[in-house]
Amino acid sequence: MKQIELYTDGGCRGNGKSDKNIGAIGGILLYPEKNARKEYNRAYPNTTNNQMELLAVIEGLKMLKEPCEVVIHSDSAYVVNAYLQNWVGGWKAKDWSRGKAGPLKNRELWMELDSLVERHKTTFKKVKGHADNPLNNRADELVNTAMDAYLKAKKESEFL
Repeated sequence: MKQIELYTDGGCRGNGKSDKNIGAIGGILLYPEKNARKEYNRAYPNTTNNQMELLAVIEGLKMLKEPCEVVIHSDSAYVVNAYLQNWVGGWKAKDWSRGKAGPLKNRELWMELDSLVERHKTTFKKVKGHADNPLNNRADELVNTAMDAYLKAKKESEFL
């Protein structure tokens, strides 16, 4: 089974404020066997930070063409704790809800992520954001680059 390291980040400017926000994902896939690296990023309008954190992991796992052993590094406690503290197991047992606590936010994204996690042998590792981890910092750069490019293209299209 191939071993992969996945560093992800998601962010949002104007978090959750209708059509006035922009979010993005960034990620880095490392293939130690081949000494290879692949980066990805993409911006999305009208989103939230939590949606972007989830989508960053989803998109990275979707890039893998076969089951792999994947270590997922994220600065998102929302994503990492859902697996390390088995929140996902509880949600699944309640048909993807929080039971008496109400509906599960981002339910579809959680379901998609979990189906991808089950395809691979995954380990989640929490990293400190905006600190001394060069790959986490690079994932954050990818997020901001995608948001900046999206906003620039949108501004330019207003003048056409």
